[in-house]
Amino acid sequence: MTQELPVERIMHTGLLSCTPDTPLCEAAARMAERRCSSMLVMEGTQVVGIWTEHDTLFVDFGDPEAVQLPIKRVMSRPVATIHQATPIGEAALRFSAERRRHLLVVDDAGTPRGILSQTDMALNQGLEPYLRLREVGAAMRSRPLLLQGKLTLKEAAECMRRGGCDAAVVMCRDGQLGILTERDLVRFVACHPGATAVGELASRPLLTVGVEDALIHARDLLIDHRVRHLGVLDDRGGVVGLLGFQDLLAGAEHLYLDDLREALEQRDQALAQSRRNLQLAERVIDSSLEGIIITDARTRIEFVNPAFTHMTGYSLEEAAGRTPAMLSSGRHDVGFYQNMWQTLQEHGHWRGEIWNRRKSGQLYLELLTITAIRNDQGEVTNYAALFTDITHIRENEEQVRRLAYYDPLTRLPNRRLLEDRLELAILHAHRHQQRLAVIFLDLDHFKQVNDALGHAVGDELLLKVSQRLRGHLREDDTLARQGGDEFIVLLNEVEEVDDVTRVARRLVESVSSPFEVGGQIFRVGCSLGISLYPDDGAKVETLVRHADAAMYRAKQEGRNTYRLFRAEMHQQDHRLLELETALRTAAETGEGLDVHYQPLFNRDSGQVQGAEALLRWHHPSLGHVSPGDFIPLAERSGLILPLGERLMHLVASQLHDWLVAGLEPPRIAVNLSGRQFWQSDLVAQVRALHANYCLPPGQIGFELTESILLDKQQQAVHTLKALREMGCRIAIDDFGTGYSSLSYLQELPVTTVKIDRSFIRGLGECRGSAAIVAAVTGLAKELGLRVVAEGVETEDQLEALSRYHVDLIQGYLTGRPVAAEAFAAHYLITEGPSG
Repeated sequence: MTQELPVERIMHTGLLSCTPDTPLCEAAARMAERRCSSMLVMEGTQVVGIWTEHDTLFVDFGDPEAVQLPIKRVMSRPVATIHQATPIGEAALRFSAERRRHLLVVDDAGTPRGILSQTDMALNQGLEPYLRLREVGAAMRSRPLLLQGKLTLKEAAECMRRGGCDAAVVMCRDGQLGILTERDLVRFVACHPGATAVGELASRPLLTVGVEDALIHARDLLIDHRVRHLGVLDDRGGVVGLLGFQDLLAGAEHLYLDDLREALEQRDQALAQSRRNLQLAERVIDSSLEGIIITDARTRIEFVNPAFTHMTGYSLEEAAGRTPAMLSSGRHDVGFYQNMWQTLQEHGHWRGEIWNRRKSGQLYLELLTITAIRNDQGEVTNYAALFTDITHIRENEEQVRRLAYYDPLTRLPNRRLLEDRLELAILHAHRHQQRLAVIFLDLDHFKQVNDALGHAVGDELLLKVSQRLRGHLREDDTLARQGGDEFIVLLNEVEEVDDVTRVARRLVESVSSPFEVGGQIFRVGCSLGISLYPDDGAKVETLVRHADAAMYRAKQEGRNTYRLFRAEMHQQDHRLLELETALRTAAETGEGLDVHYQPLFNRDSGQVQGAEALLRWHHPSLGHVSPGDFIPLAERSGLILPLGERLMHLVASQLHDWLVAGLEPPRIAVNLSGRQFWQSDLVAQVRALHANYCLPPGQIGFELTESILLDKQQQAVHTLKALREMGCRIAIDDFGTGYSSLSYLQELPVTTVKIDRSFIRGLGECRGSAAIVAAVTGLAKELGLRVVAEGVETEDQLEALSRYHVDLIQGYLTGRPVAAEAFAAHYLITEGPSG
């Protein structure tokens, strides 16, 4: 009796591993991406556990936090191992006796070399066991687990675990059958679907075979479609069983041990024949559906079969004498091929997926197995490669994803389906000289609902909103969910604009009515933007974009209303886009940016006690851009962070230059936006700024508005204290104009209060302004805070301020913002310290 082949010939060499602290969802995501059925858990080079698809049945899908657990909490240990030289038959007996699905293959030193699974055993079976068993009914698993589509994922997993099932048939709401497998559960661990019913999660449609079909046909279906289970139907179409690789192994277990050994030995013997026997091997493999290449020891092609020609386009005459590199796709780097050949040299074979290129230039994905053929002296004489084109499998997966035209939460058409319908509607409207309308709807304050009540309540609210909106539309109108809290409505056959605005008003009113969710009653509004065909555009993207722009205008002009798109809105958007692009360039390069400094004077002595740094921007084509235009734009576009950082460096550089020149500049204050202040590394930035430019401690201070600190006083304390420890002065700007809170003046380590110019302007004219100035200055005096009066423009205002506790004056009366050169010339040419 010939020696049986070792397991290392059919094992998977590509090991997937992670550390014990890896979150379960991250490990599952990698398994799903690689389509692996197991994940090794390793500490350094030691395997300490394994987590497999079967282990997903023990995950608590009812608790979203369960998928965040470290994998060491749920892994199986110890890991069952098998030596790489163990005969395949013995491995099959271990699978059966120990009821395992995976064995870790190790070498003499105990080093992991590969993973062997039951699927590997089934995929490498010869055809004889199936021919002897003949029919599916002889091997199928009767009485399959049937699950109702309304069950939760947690309930479904518990049913599968109790029933000892690795798959279950799911009866979906639309009457279609689906299937839920352990591999599906891996995907749900990687991306938890929440409370979605299994009817929505099951893979559909269920691939089936007849109970009397040939078992070899079922085996081909499993391999061709890369699935693990088939539903078995009787002659009336009823599900009477399930068939998977595990059943194929169990059904042909004893026969398999003999036939697999014989088949593998025959194949290896055929590939090991010398060139004198190659013609015989060609006749055997000419009929194979797998592409086959045989090369010499230097990888020059000697033979290819017809399947190779069919899949690649190269004939034997074109391929002979060349190397398989002629098929290279260019998608794999040098390291990929180096690892392939290293594995081939160490183990004698390599198996994996690889992208190659046909003669036509088309790329395709193949499942490739390369085996080194050795002579009696152990020398490599040939290489044999067998491959199967699996491109269509991936294409089918992509097609299924493209067929997902509906939003999973609301069941409304999604953006893709809406665009298809809108494109057809435009063609119809053009043919019949009609109008149509696109309404872009966004809920007002929906984020607050999610933050305050949770995403589950938010999802239920979205469902109720979609139901209300649908109730106010005609049957042939389309309501689609764009994503988040955004919806798009397509109104066909519009006669008058008034028809659209009436619908818009109804939609606003319906959403504005109270909602009851989770026992709570609350209101949300919505803002609508409307674009018309052909008035506002003739293309899908144009109409949607214009409706979106109109919706934002509705938000800016009060919310809970609607606006029609107009041409001037487009021009305004174009101007803003141009301005934003130029500002982005300026923030990156500093081109056109300059800093002006407005001095702060001591009211009593008249000496310069500080200055406020004000950013100015001059663009070559746009000219001088007002801070009132570009600062709000920077806030909206996210450019305020690089722009603010640029300002601080400009100020620090200028201070450094003044100090090097022997001048003694006063402290300079820089305005901080909310986004700048709440950066986690703000303190580190300021510390590095002083160090890099060799500035005295606290040379740069900061001004904050009251709104930045609103509702986050405790979080601000740490940052403000750290800045104060560096000697930085902290001023509250525009005090009294926002949601003023007396408590933070006492609790937060601020040094200065700046009274807003509106109160200074009202002195002598409005009793209220005088009362506010008196109150603020009195309070600041008691708290030991400096007071700055900003916006002082007249002698009368300066005279009026003499009655109050005011330390510093800032305004056009005493000094306008000027460039650095002018500031130095007017205020820094002194012999003594000025601040």
